[in-house]
This record gives sequence, structure tokens and C-alpha cells, in this order.
Amino acid sequence: MPLQLWVSVIASGCFFALIALGFLIVLEGSGVFNFAIGPYAAFSALASSWLVVEQGLPLALAIAVGVSCAVLLSLLTEVVVVRPIERRTLGDELPAIIAIVAALFAVQQFAGWIFGRSPLPGQYWTSIQPFFVGSAVVDPQVVILAGATVLIFGLVALWLRISRTGRMFRAVGDNQPAARMLGLPVNRIRLAACALAGAVVGIAGPLFSPQAGVSFQSGLTYSLFGLLALVIGGRGSIWAPLVGGLLLASLQVWSSYWFGAEWLQYSTFFAALAFFALRPEGIFTQRVRV
Repeated sequence: MPLQLWVSVIASGCFFALIALGFLIVLEGSGVFNFAIGPYAAFSALASSWLVVEQGLPLALAIAVGVSCAVLLSLLTEVVVVRPIERRTLGDELPAIIAIVAALFAVQQFAGWIFGRSPLPGQYWTSIQPFFVGSAVVDPQVVILAGATVLIFGLVALWLRISRTGRMFRAVGDNQPAARMLGLPVNRIRLAACALAGAVVGIAGPLFSPQAGVSFQSGLTYSLFGLLALVIGGRGSIWAPLVGGLLLASLQVWSSYWFGAEWLQYSTFFAALAFFALRPEGIFTQRVRV
């Protein structure tokens, strides 16, 4: 098995995992599936690349602006889209889901209007040249992506465990009326979930974009792959999206290698069908709290 393909698995798998982590954070903190997570990542990547290429800003400042945009978009979706609809429909989930899907396409079109409809190259975070590990050529950006992924997962897990807001996350996501009766600051926790998820995917976009570039339409693909990574990994552990992302990337890369490039889409479809039909709770299941 070519060692080079495992480099591709790590790069794609870590990115899928970060998008899936964004999904999980919002879901645990608000009980809402925010399908616009992927476009937030694409918007951040586009913003950082555009600011460097077109405006000549330093990369660090451009990335900070991109991440801030992702956080702002996530908060606006919660405050402007989700909450008003939930109030008008008395908590009915379907209208909120439809509105979020509409927000997904709105963010994509907004990104295309601001940054143009042509793909932009991602910006490398280091000037270090690729190096060999055995027979594989390793891009230093992949090393940064993998290290950042482990660090982000570790920090989020630590925050959920030791912070007061983090410990209240699942209580709010599981049953908001009960959480309100217990006096928990539901609105504040939901905002914290949206801001944290926006920051996670806002970092993920610029991290991954040097691998294949980014366009205003990339967000939908990001959301689909991130959601599937979450479905595969499950919600039973904060580390589950990382397992799901790496498994999904392995399936895509190796099926494409063995059977042809078109099998990237086929394998993704078969994985979705298998897990949604046979194990919708994913590999890591939630423990029931009584």
C-alpha cells in the first residue's frame, strides 16, 4: 500500500473531523443541526486567501479576520435565523432546519459576491519545503493540520470537562425546557456553542485550503463530508468525530486508488447509506444519563 496515500488520508480526515466537531458542538450546545457549518469554513478560507492575495495583508492577520468572520456568521445564524423561527413555531424543528439550509446557500452566495466566483489558492502557513518520510512526500502543511486538529480536539475536550459552561452543554442540548426550569443560562450557552463551533471551522478552512484551493461553492461539500464523519463517529465522545473523519477519508482515498476516481463519490454514498440504515448512532454511542 503506497505510504503517500496515508498522507492524503490524514489531511482529509483531519479536516472532515474538524467540520464534524463544529457540528457536534452546536448540536450538544443547542440541540440544532447547523448545516451551514461548511460554508463558514469556506468563507474563512476565502477571506484569508483573498486578503493575502488581493489586499497584501500578513497571513496571520488574514487568518484572524477569516476566523472572526466564521464566528460572526455562526452567531448571526443563531440570533437572526434560528431563534426567531423557533419562537414563531414554538420549537418545531423542521422550519428551523429549512431556514438553516437556506442560510447555507445564502452564505455561499455572499462569499461568491465578495470574493469572486473563481477558486482561490490556499495560503501555506509555513515556508518549510516538503520532506520525505520513507517513500512518501509530506507537505509541512499536513503536519500543521494534523497537529492543530489534535490540539483543538484536546482543548475542546478539556474546556467541556473543566469549565462551568462546558459542563452545562449537554444539559441544554438534551432538553432546553428542563434546562430553563433549572435556571441554566440557555441563551448564553447556545451562543457559546455557536461561537466555539465557528472558531473551530474558521480555523479548519484556512488550514485545509492549501491542499486543493477553495471556492464559494466548497461549503456544501464541506458540510456533507463533515456531517457524514459525525454520523460515522457518533456522539458518544468528543473524539468520535476524529475517528469518523479518518475512517471516511480512508474509505474515500483507498476506494479511489483501487477502483478509480469516481469511487470517491460512490464510497461516500455507500458509507452514508450503511451508517444511516444500520448504525445511525455511529461507532461511539451516547451513554444514557438518568
